Amino acid sequence: MKRFFAAALALVLAFGATAQEKPIKFAFVTDTHFSFGSPSVEGLGKVVRDINSQDDLDFVVFGGDITDFGTDEEIAASKSVIDSLRYKYYIVAGNHDSKWSESGCNTFKEVFGYENFNFEFGGWRFLGCNCGPDMRMAPALLPRETSVWLKSLPAGEKTIFINHYPQDSSVLNYFDNVREMKRIGVRQVIGGHWHRNTILNYSGLPGVLGRSALASGNFPGYNIVTIKDDHITMQERRVFSHGSYVLFSPWYEKDLVEVKDTVSYDSHGLPADYPWTRYDVNDKYPGVKEVWKVNDNSNIVAGFAKDGDKAWYTTASGYVRCISLKNGRQLWTKQFPGKIFSTPAVCGRSLVFGCTDGRIYSVDSRSGKIFWAYKAEKSVVASPLIRDGKVFIGGSDGVFRCLDLATGRPVWEFKGVEGFVESTPYVDDGQVVFGSWGRTLYSLDARTGELQWTWKTPGSSRMYSPAACVPVKSCGRIFVAIPDRKVYALDARTGEYLFRVDGGREAIGLSEDGLNVYAKTMYSKAYKISAAVPAEKMDEKGQLSDSLKTWQVNDYTKYEISPTPIVEKNGIVFIPTDKGNLIALSAKDGSLLWMHKLSVALINPMQVWTSGDKTMALVSTMDGVVSLLEI
Repeated sequence: MKRFFAAALALVLAFGATAQEKPIKFAFVTDTHFSFGSPSVEGLGKVVRDINSQDDLDFVVFGGDITDFGTDEEIAASKSVIDSLRYKYYIVAGNHDSKWSESGCNTFKEVFGYENFNFEFGGWRFLGCNCGPDMRMAPALLPRETSVWLKSLPAGEKTIFINHYPQDSSVLNYFDNVREMKRIGVRQVIGGHWHRNTILNYSGLPGVLGRSALASGNFPGYNIVTIKDDHITMQERRVFSHGSYVLFSPWYEKDLVEVKDTVSYDSHGLPADYPWTRYDVNDKYPGVKEVWKVNDNSNIVAGFAKDGDKAWYTTASGYVRCISLKNGRQLWTKQFPGKIFSTPAVCGRSLVFGCTDGRIYSVDSRSGKIFWAYKAEKSVVASPLIRDGKVFIGGSDGVFRCLDLATGRPVWEFKGVEGFVESTPYVDDGQVVFGSWGRTLYSLDARTGELQWTWKTPGSSRMYSPAACVPVKSCGRIFVAIPDRKVYALDARTGEYLFRVDGGREAIGLSEDGLNVYAKTMYSKAYKISAAVPAEKMDEKGQLSDSLKTWQVNDYTKYEISPTPIVEKNGIVFIPTDKGNLIALSAKDGSLLWMHKLSVALINPMQVWTSGDKTMALVSTMDGVVSLLEI
């Protein structure tokens, strides 16, 4: 009997040892960039079929950039292919799924069911989350909501973290993210974005990026990840025709050990390797005073409406908030069914904005009570403009609308928009001008909605559309900046192309007297031109030479891609940046007046006004900072 129990105990111990040694094995697929009419469709199908041919996987993880442009159709079609997997899968979005999302990132969440995942398997915790930029062009940023989620997780569990981006300065709040990862027990970070197998290190935290699923050398592929006895290996698996494949030798191996945070941070929480302007710049320019500063618990990806001593802003988590300009205190807040990327507009008691639930809302500016809600066919991520009792706003359903402010009923609708509308339109008595992510700038009759003209951007890529820039009009011309890094001048009456200016991205602005245009480049230059500069003075390529610019300044900032409009007030040119720095130049000669750092994230559209002998600026940043500045 003793021998029987001894043998049984040996079997139990042997089984336990075997169970503990059983490896975790999963497929990591990233950067599929699913787009109709491209090889990516066939490539994703090959990858899925190859995964299904294997019998020893535990699950599949997708690392973002599932689609190429984030359209509703791309998301639905890619999911139908991914759903044919025989294994359970987990998925996060990348910048291509979120930056150009016609639904304002709503469809990805609705179709796949979540934005973050958290599951346990084989003694390990697996965490994954989306990473912007959401809708606005900027470096990546873990959303404020995700940062709050990370801080809520318990510490000490053996954890694998999945995100599309490398967790270095590619992500604006990288230092906060890595610090939290170390606290909660992350031992390995896995991502994509670079489209190649890469080994990285995030202040002691090991990181890897996987190859794109797109065909490399005409062959799509992915990685097989194995974790056994706290040791990880990654092997590239390349898929050939007719079901054949090659599984290469491991290109990455590492023992997964606990990582302690040994990084030193300054009083503002920035590490020594933070590569951009730090908060000490605020001490250098004490003339800029923060009257108050508050932190929202959500991303803010739009600007303000302002009236008297009150202001209103929206959040990516679907809230509309009314605040007092005296102290930043919330007077009321109301949540809506979708994310909100629309800058609200206010007129009397009516506060109007678009929402990704597909509605345009008018609410009581004093309480948030809904006056009316107009239902569009898709999300509304664009911002409204109110003029003469009418609301002018574009949508993601191919329609630009003029609604009656009092009732929400359509005055007219223009249904010929290609792509979706993101920005605020220009409107005067004669015309409405706006761009879309269909490479087109439109001018409509403001009274009837009839098409006056269209202008197609050069080149075939829809990513070079005039959609994020808010157009300006001066001296009978429309000015717009597009991502091909140029500013274009068009005849406002006919839409005829007049000339272009080298240097720009998506941010321009009009001078306070309405006679000059401001713009900036991606690489440390800002300039001012006369809106009336004679077109016949352009060079043979139709381009404005530097000598015809009123002024141009160099090296006022580092690489910078913010699409937020430039504003002039009281001789100060306010240039918002993508890293939380507000830069002020002299309107007269472009000289640097001051800089002020609000946070580490993109500055949204501002409200600037005069109060006595002071200039006031109401500013917010994508990571949830709201502040009133006095200059």
